[in-house]
Amino acid sequence: MNHLFQTWRHVFKLDPDRELSDEQLEAVCLSGSDAILVGGSSGVTYENTVDLMSRIRRYELPCAQEVSTLDSVVPGFDLYLIPMILNTNQAEWITGHHRSGLESYGEIIPWDMVATEGYIVLNPSSTVAKLTGADCELDARAAAACARIADKLMRLPIVYVEYSGTYGDLDLVREVRRVTEEATVFYGGGVRDYLTAKDAAKVADVVVVGNIVYDDLTAALETVQGVHEATS
Repeated sequence: MNHLFQTWRHVFKLDPDRELSDEQLEAVCLSGSDAILVGGSSGVTYENTVDLMSRIRRYELPCAQEVSTLDSVVPGFDLYLIPMILNTNQAEWITGHHRSGLESYGEIIPWDMVATEGYIVLNPSSTVAKLTGADCELDARAAAACARIADKLMRLPIVYVEYSGTYGDLDLVREVRRVTEEATVFYGGGVRDYLTAKDAAKVADVVVVGNIVYDDLTAALETVQGVHEATS
């Protein structure tokens, strides 16, 4: 398995369905972030993913794709992350879509470039929560149980605590990380400046920064320093 993500602390997540100028993308890629993650919950196509990846490839940092639909998978990334939603009762978001993909492409998948993410989705207003029917009313104990399912029962390499646009309960994230022994804990949601990034980095292994890139690039770039100072 590709364990590239185990060296990451800060990641920018870029959405193929949103626009960044060449100058803005250059600033992101030269910011000192550890990697770029390409993905989104809606509007992601093969064409816009290819376009964004080709622009990122001008720079030397690692670039991963978070796979949301089969028809948007693009060859050429360093790593492919496959989400599984842990807090939904809709089986298609746990194994259903995955089985369909493997029926079609299982023989040709480069498994050494694939890692699975056990998602704990916690913002009920987010697109991903509505799409997957996630039960977002979890307390820290319930979230920790989900993390143990991923870490111990399913042996997933990544546990992803996702607040998707809202800054989350860091005590909950801390508890998830406390009980997770093998998997790498990602945190995403509402990281918008130096301080929120620094605080998130104290409770998660990897901090994922997304929306603020499009809303306030200067503040987004400051999150890199916040994460690295928290972990130095």
